[in-house]
Amino acid sequence: MKTVSVTDLQHDVAHYLKLAEEEDILILKNGKPVGFLRGFTDEDDLFDYQLENDPRFLERVKRAHAQFRTGQGIRLEEVKTELLGTEDEQ
Repeated sequence: MKTVSVTDLQHDVAHYLKLAEEEDILILKNGKPVGFLRGFTDEDDLFDYQLENDPRFLERVKRAHAQFRTGQGIRLEEVKTELLGTEDEQ
């Protein structure tokens, strides 16, 4: 992970956005973390980020882990239906 000062970021935003496509960048102000820059190379990257940070998804994963530990399982289609509200056609 790279780090950059707020001042350096302000002077060359385009450069750091390009770098963020390759790796995350921690933004520092007076040596202390104040932000985080993550680039997306395509819409799938954005979708993955949104999903990974969706409280409904995180809760669903937590429930699935609990079910797994008790010997129960759940079909992937059920998870998709719950989160997306539609069935995938196969």
